[in-house]
Amino acid sequence: MKKYFTHTTMGRTAVVTGASSGIGEAFARRLAKEGFNCFLVARRKHVLVKLSEELEREHGIRATILAADLSTDAGVRHVEKIIAADDSIDVLVNAAGFGTRGFFADVEPDKIQRMVYLHTMAPARLTRAVLRRMRSNRRGYIINVSSIGAFLTTSHYVTYSATKAFINMMTMGLRDELAGTGVKIQALCPGLTRTGFMYTEEFSDFNYGDIPAFAWMTPEEVVEESLAALMKDKIIFIPGRGNRIFVGILKAPLIGSAVGGILSFLGRGRNSY
Repeated sequence: MKKYFTHTTMGRTAVVTGASSGIGEAFARRLAKEGFNCFLVARRKHVLVKLSEELEREHGIRATILAADLSTDAGVRHVEKIIAADDSIDVLVNAAGFGTRGFFADVEPDKIQRMVYLHTMAPARLTRAVLRRMRSNRRGYIINVSSIGAFLTTSHYVTYSATKAFINMMTMGLRDELAGTGVKIQALCPGLTRTGFMYTEEFSDFNYGDIPAFAWMTPEEVVEESLAALMKDKIIFIPGRGNRIFVGILKAPLIGSAVGGILSFLGRGRNSY
């Protein structure tokens, strides 16, 4: 197994939000392999219990769990208070998130509010909570899970793309503030990943069979590429060559505008209001 962290990880802690499934779970498993104790945060306590027991049994680390809803102020404050007081934290992975699909005016206001809070306020406040001690220790690693959706937006994904763009901009700004402190930070921007993220009622009419197999990545592939890129100080990182080519095309002056226009047209569908 390739080891990414060269310093001793014994007795050190990795905090992972959204740890109950998908990319968050994959990060928890990979960091436990590196020897970090894990502080696992998600809403589903029974899933966290099972995961923590498995990590402790297989890797001999200590896995602590906290069931908290990070789309609420109370949930964020609870986690914030705990991690701000913990001097053993070397890694923070902000992976908690969810998606919506539908015209902006048709999405429930509460769901919009929860997404904005979960994707923006939660990573901002949790990152701030660990930074003071990381800077004092002259070491730390922060990964904010964003999306290639941060580079484009279209009908049906208005709030999602906007919140992911926030994550990218926050991370880029923090890169400059953290220069010379020993703290590394990354905005991870995956594309289509085989998780339960899109297997919800809102995506029930989404035809996964229309997307070729090569366009998908596994959570484990995303995590491996992310950690390798983090060690090379790649701030905004897109895992998967195909995803990087796609975003590169979107950024191209002429062809990018054309592709963006096509995506915008395809995303309009039937106007529902």
